[in-house]
Amino acid sequence: MVSDMRTIPSRAGFLAARSDGEKALSRGLVIQATETEACHWRVGLTATKKIGNAVTRNRARRRMRALARNYLAPLAQPGIDYVLIARHNTVTADWQDMAKGLQKAIRYLHRSIDRSGTRQTIQVWDRQ
Repeated sequence: MVSDMRTIPSRAGFLAARSDGEKALSRGLVIQATETEACHWRVGLTATKKIGNAVTRNRARRRMRALARNYLAPLAQPGIDYVLIARHNTVTADWQDMAKGLQKAIRYLHRSIDRSGTRQTIQVWDRQ
């Protein structure tokens, strides 16, 4: 599964997820997802200075990377970019709670993206 996990390489991908994507909150995480034209899924990790010093941010990124590898990869859909944003309790939150919250949030995001895609299709057909 590790080889399947690709990262979002540029700031533009993170901004697209923030402005055009769907958002879900989970224990210790904020998850954003947006559709792309790619045939594979990608993940981006963000830990800002608000959550702590460099050691804390790196620990949070390591935990998010492990969550993505173990729990996001089996659920990820091709053509979607996922951005995981660390919160103040990412480092201290219970691992199982974070894993369950991530899985629930990913399923919610997939439903939201499917619904918004359906709405766009309906609007296109109505215009013709």
